Amino acid sequence: MPLNMSKDVFITCAVTGSGSSQDRSPHVPRSPAQIAESAIAAAKAGAAIVHCHVRDPETGAPSRDLGLYREVTDRIRDSEVDMVLNLTAGMGGDMVFGNVEAPLPANAAGTDMIGATERMAHVVECLPEICTLDCGTMNFAEADYVMTNTPGMLRAMGQMMTDLGVKPEIEAFDTGHLWFAKELVKEGVLDGPALVQLCMGVPWGAPNDLNTFMAMVNNVPESWNWSAFSLGRDQMAYVAASVLGGGNVRVGLEDNLWLGKGQLAENWQLVERAGTIIENMGARVIGPQAVREKLGLVKRAPVAK
Repeated sequence: MPLNMSKDVFITCAVTGSGSSQDRSPHVPRSPAQIAESAIAAAKAGAAIVHCHVRDPETGAPSRDLGLYREVTDRIRDSEVDMVLNLTAGMGGDMVFGNVEAPLPANAAGTDMIGATERMAHVVECLPEICTLDCGTMNFAEADYVMTNTPGMLRAMGQMMTDLGVKPEIEAFDTGHLWFAKELVKEGVLDGPALVQLCMGVPWGAPNDLNTFMAMVNNVPESWNWSAFSLGRDQMAYVAASVLGGGNVRVGLEDNLWLGKGQLAENWQLVERAGTIIENMGARVIGPQAVREKLGLVKRAPVAK
């Protein structure tokens, strides 16, 4: 098939994530101040969109605390640096079963299962321009852990996003997630054209080989906008692959801690390197206002305190 290379490309920086990377690099931000500062530095380096989770400031553990989300949002919006804010809505669907002979009751220490309204509470509170919608249930590398996103839960959360005027970023970890996303648009739960993030190489979703990647790309409707990433050492290779495939790119410490062998990265450095790759390929990195025009977003003013 002929190349459909992107000419105007936006960069998303996934600033901190919810994985166990907080003790593997001193650059993974924990507190709201650190997360906002890292997001602002990434935006100055060329990221049009910043994708944010929050963490317990003391332990670095993932958190759903509304106050932490509000502080990150306020700090970003109060800064003089423009960026599109993208908050995760993926927390609150963690199920850790018991052992294989006694899967129930679930392991209470690792399970974090809440309802759709509570999963969306920080989105209602902060009204970001974008929030994520993980479009399917999935096994991860851990033996008894499942990320649960049932069709009913996704329909409920997706409708809340649509009603709020917050653009869902569909997180697709496999082709079936794209199949269901197209159904949500067909049903009118989500507005089209939709925005998709192709999540490659996350065990046990879509492997990050190029054949699978192009299968994912070919399952995205032509009118939709999409971006893609892969993990670790493949992060920058997928910057090039995404541009060649006609999409946009995501980098950041959520997905990769390294700038090079033995060299821990900061978010702004990953964004800067991605921008260099994009421009060396003959494409142009676009900023937040161009992204708003492309995706039909409206910049949010600071929320009244």
